[in-house]
Amino acid sequence: MDKMKETYEAMLGLVAELVLDEAVLKFQTEKLNSAIDKALASGDEDTFYRLVKQLNELKH
Repeated sequence: MDKMKETYEAMLGLVAELVLDEAVLKFQTEKLNSAIDKALASGDEDTFYRLVKQLNELKH
């Protein structure tokens, strides 16, 4: 029974890690999208391309 409990706890830990990773990815994506929108609105082409590159790297 102890082995089953250890396995269950390990799986819970992995699920928690996946949920946290997804939340961080969503936060970073939203932050970059907001910054990209601001760069577009202000006509800052260099910042726009830099941020789009970061967003693409984040997705891969």
